[in-house]
Amino acid sequence: MQEVTDLEFMRVLHGYGNPDLYFTEYFRVHAHSRPDRYILRSIIENPTGRPIVAQMIGDDIDRLVANAEELQRYPVAGIDLNLGCPAPCVCSKNSGGGLLRNPAKVDAILSALRSCVHVAFTVKTRIGFESPDEFDRLIDIFGQHEIDLLSVHGRTVAERYNTAIHYDKIRLAVQRLPCPVLANGNVVSLRTALLTLKQTGAAGLMIGRGAIRHPWIFAHLRHYFEHGTELPAPDLRDLRGYIELLYRETRNEEATTLQHITRMKRYLNFIAPGLGADERFLYEIRRVREEAEFFAICDRHLKEGAAVPAEPPPESVFAGLAGLDSVA
Repeated sequence: MQEVTDLEFMRVLHGYGNPDLYFTEYFRVHAHSRPDRYILRSIIENPTGRPIVAQMIGDDIDRLVANAEELQRYPVAGIDLNLGCPAPCVCSKNSGGGLLRNPAKVDAILSALRSCVHVAFTVKTRIGFESPDEFDRLIDIFGQHEIDLLSVHGRTVAERYNTAIHYDKIRLAVQRLPCPVLANGNVVSLRTALLTLKQTGAAGLMIGRGAIRHPWIFAHLRHYFEHGTELPAPDLRDLRGYIELLYRETRNEEATTLQHITRMKRYLNFIAPGLGADERFLYEIRRVREEAEFFAICDRHLKEGAAVPAEPPPESVFAGLAGLDSVA
C-alpha cells in the first residue's frame, strides 16, 4: 500500500508473524522513469526472509517493459502489474484501475510483459471499472497470457471501498483460470479471512489494510490452519506497544517531529477506527502535533486490558480511505 507498507513497515510486520509473500509499493512507470530507489530498498534490504514481488503501475508499454527488465536484476520473486488502484489521481492517467476502461490496452500490456518477465508474472486487478459484468472479458484476457498469479479485489473501481465484496466474481476467476487466485478486499480478521476463502475457493488471501490494523493476522491465520484453534485476541496494551514500535521503527532522522507524526497518522487512520466511544481516539490523534501529546492520547485510550475489537465498525472511515490500494 503506497507510502504505508514500505521497508520500515515490513520490519515491524515481520516481528508479528510474516505473510508468505510480500509485494512492494508500486513503482510508478512513465516516460523516462527508472525504479524508485526508496522502494528498491524493500527488495535490496528485505528483512523478512520471505520472497518479495515488485509491483508496477503505468500504461506506457515500452517503459513498463524497460522497468520490468531492470527490476529483474534485483532479487525479486516476481513482477506484478497493478490494475487495481482506484485513486482518482491514478485512474485519470489511465493507470491502475483506470486501465480497466481499456481492455485492449490491458491485453497489449500483458502480452508485452509476459514476453520479458522471466520470474513469476503476477497481476492485481479489480473486477471492472464501472460494472462487475466487465469481469468476464477481463478473465478471458488474463487467461490468454499465462500469468502465474492473479490477485482479485472483489469490487469495481467505481465502488472504491464502499460496497460489499463480490465473492462470486472472485470465485469465477478461481474456476476459469489455471493460475492460483488470491482473494482481496475487507480481509480484516480471522472471521472475514475464513469467510472469504469459503465464499471464493481462492488459493490464498492478499491482505493490505487489515494487516495495518491487525499485524497479528498472519500468525493467527497460520495457527488456525495448523491447529484448528484460535489464538487469544490482542488487547489494547498490545496495540499500544505495536503503535510505539511503529513510531520508533518508521522514524526518519531527517524528518521533523511534525512530519513523522503526520506519517504516523497514515497508519492510525487504519488502526484507530472503532477504538473508544464516538471515535474519540481517532478524532484526537488526527489533531496531534507533538510527540508527547501523541503518546499521551495513546495512553489515555489504550491503557485498559480489553481485547482489541476484531473488526473495524462497518461504517468507519477505514472502509472509505482511497489512494492506498497497493498491497502489503
